[in-house]
Amino acid sequence: MTTYISILRGINVSGQKLIKMDALRKMYESLGFHNVTTYLQSGNVIFTSNDIELHKLEQKIAQQIEKVFGFDVPVIVLTVDKLIYIIENNPFTKDPDKDPAFLHITFLSSKPDNFDPKSIENKKQEGEEISFSDNAVYLYCPNGYGRTKLTNNFLEAKLKVVATTRNLKTTNELLKISQKRMT
Repeated sequence: MTTYISILRGINVSGQKLIKMDALRKMYESLGFHNVTTYLQSGNVIFTSNDIELHKLEQKIAQQIEKVFGFDVPVIVLTVDKLIYIIENNPFTKDPDKDPAFLHITFLSSKPDNFDPKSIENKKQEGEEISFSDNAVYLYCPNGYGRTKLTNNFLEAKLKVVATTRNLKTTNELLKISQKRMT
């Protein structure tokens, strides 16, 4: 069995697409997944499965959410190794002048094709920094993520891929939970 981390986009935000975590856990179990754990109310689910194709897992979960809860929710599934890679390649965590509380990672469903980084960077506000990789966008938002113009919706529109953003604390906790599952 392989441990996976799934991150759902846009549930339980501003009273929209409400899903109780107990119901979400049960839905994952109904798909034959094991050791299902949720973290926070924003759609972070760690589980084990024999399935190995990430894209098929994403589709399977998204289709079941639509069937059970009645709305479309984009799903990104990561392996533990991929999550480690994304965390370790965050260019901002190595800078002691950056407060980790203001670091965010926007996870991408696929590698963006042909995008103009300058058109995104032009939206940065004072003190903000952004860095792009094939499967994540790293953000430093010292004025708070709630005030940035580098929002998830903006990045999705510019990169033309499904994305979902988590703060560094949540991302690290997802890794910690998933690594415990492997021992």
